[in-house]
Amino acid sequence: MNKQQAWYKQFWPWFLIILPLCAVLASFNLLFLAIDNKDSLVSEDYYKDGKAINMDLKKIKQAKQLGMQFELLVDDNEVTITQHGGESYLAALSVEFFHPTIEKRDFGQIVTADGDKAYRIKLANPVTGAWEVRLEGFDRSWRIQKRLEIKDDSQYWLN
Repeated sequence: MNKQQAWYKQFWPWFLIILPLCAVLASFNLLFLAIDNKDSLVSEDYYKDGKAINMDLKKIKQAKQLGMQFELLVDDNEVTITQHGGESYLAALSVEFFHPTIEKRDFGQIVTADGDKAYRIKLANPVTGAWEVRLEGFDRSWRIQKRLEIKDDSQYWLN
């Protein structure tokens, strides 16, 4: 007489149980990933952001009316910014670098001009690749911003 094995000792029931179990575990894993890595691009107050964009455009137009133009020199561990056009500006300058995809790499600094009328920023890490560079007067009345593909030992014009 053939004695039949118990169900838990057979292959097929376990195979049929493991397939949906894997799908459930994968969905929980994706749920935890989605909760931990929230999208920082979503805004809660669209009206306020729209007004801020219009203010930014006014600042950019103001910089163009003043004829502001700056040269940006990038070395290994230093960024040097010198003015080459527009009204002479020697007040503090707000300099911000925004990475297009990694928010943690963004940095900014308020710098003052040295004796050579140049603004210098010491870098902890070299900046290479795509960056949005923003220069803004200390009084926040004008702004220059430009997307740059930065390479070591390079020169860029911001106007």
